[in-house]
Amino acid sequence: MKRRILAIMLGACVTVFVRPVRAEEPIQPIAPAKVTNPALVELGKKLYFDPRLSKSGAISCNSCHNLSLAGTDNLKMSIGDHWQPDPINTPTVLNSRLNLAQFWDGRAKDLKAQAGGPMVNPVEMASTHELVVNVVQSIPAYATEFKGAFGSDGVDIDRVTAAIAAFEETLVTPNSRFDKWLEGDKSALTKTELEGYALFKDSGCVACHNGPGVGGNSFQKMGVVEPYKTSNPAQGRVAVTGDDADRFNFKVPMLRNVELTYPYFHDGGAATLEQAVETMGKLQLGRTFTEEENAKIVAFLKTLTGDQPQIVLPHLPPSTKKTPQPQPFG
Repeated sequence: MKRRILAIMLGACVTVFVRPVRAEEPIQPIAPAKVTNPALVELGKKLYFDPRLSKSGAISCNSCHNLSLAGTDNLKMSIGDHWQPDPINTPTVLNSRLNLAQFWDGRAKDLKAQAGGPMVNPVEMASTHELVVNVVQSIPAYATEFKGAFGSDGVDIDRVTAAIAAFEETLVTPNSRFDKWLEGDKSALTKTELEGYALFKDSGCVACHNGPGVGGNSFQKMGVVEPYKTSNPAQGRVAVTGDDADRFNFKVPMLRNVELTYPYFHDGGAATLEQAVETMGKLQLGRTFTEEENAKIVAFLKTLTGDQPQIVLPHLPPSTKKTPQPQPFG
């Protein structure tokens, strides 16, 4: 369908073509990011890539949420300070603005609240908010950028996390082939991929995996039909609410770019997408997919890969003699 809009601009007619959106579908397209404060986003990008925010001076946000690896690290457990294993699988930062809350257990209400957590986690960046602020304040170029981004002097942890969150808000992946199909391009998906999407809907996957993020908008029990067996110590939402009914309830992961964000589940227990589909079918739906059905669903899931953020690596401002020294070995 197309709509013709006639506008008189400098004596010329302008024709605008608008693709219809399949509004009846449980999944909707991702909108491109809109940047309203470029200075804040650029500052946040530098802080995101700056390893000096960690005690060791070796770990940055990008270490675990690697933007060259679809916003994750493709490890079962991330590697933290002093080579410690992080006990839970790192979720992707891509499209994380769409989550109803952050972390698998939802303990951070938004990206700003989340950004400060890894800095002070002794297993991750092992720093303190005070040390982070001292490091940033000691670098004159950062002080100038903070003033430009916030309109006034001053560096504090609230501004540090706000800047990082502003950058992360831009990390969206629109224009997947599935989005193009949603927007009316009938040739965007193959017959096998469409059959996979039909299976995905008819089997009940969309009860949890829906919306623009294809998930991320609810907490659900891992192991509805039968228990999920794992040695991972994470207990899910109960750690936040204290309510035993929330034990093993986790935030439903988004499936955008899912072919790139392996391994899967909160414990990284599924190494491949095929394995993840098989496990979810049995544990959540009580269904055993045939090999052909599994392949069709996987084919559909791969159409959810969108345009990856095109990031120009920032040149970080140099430390000064006032900058606290990193402690990678002490």
